Amino acid sequence: MSGVGWIFMGLFWIALVALIIWLVLRLLPSSGHPGPAPTAPPQIPGQDAAVDILDRRFAAGEIDLETYQSHRAALIAARGGR
Repeated sequence: MSGVGWIFMGLFWIALVALIIWLVLRLLPSSGHPGPAPTAPPQIPGQDAAVDILDRRFAAGEIDLETYQSHRAALIAARGGR
């Protein structure tokens, strides 16, 4: 093998080792990089969630004003007037 062959073989192995190192670093989780953004905690089913759903339904036009007001008053009364 000539000198040029040795150079290409050396470059091939250097590139192969660099590729393997890059793949390992890319696939393993790293403590230095932030992970996915934290998600909001799940809501506990209850009165607040019911009022939020009612608000969204009214905002989307699924229910009219009278229905919204009566249901909201009922939910607030069931919650103890808070």
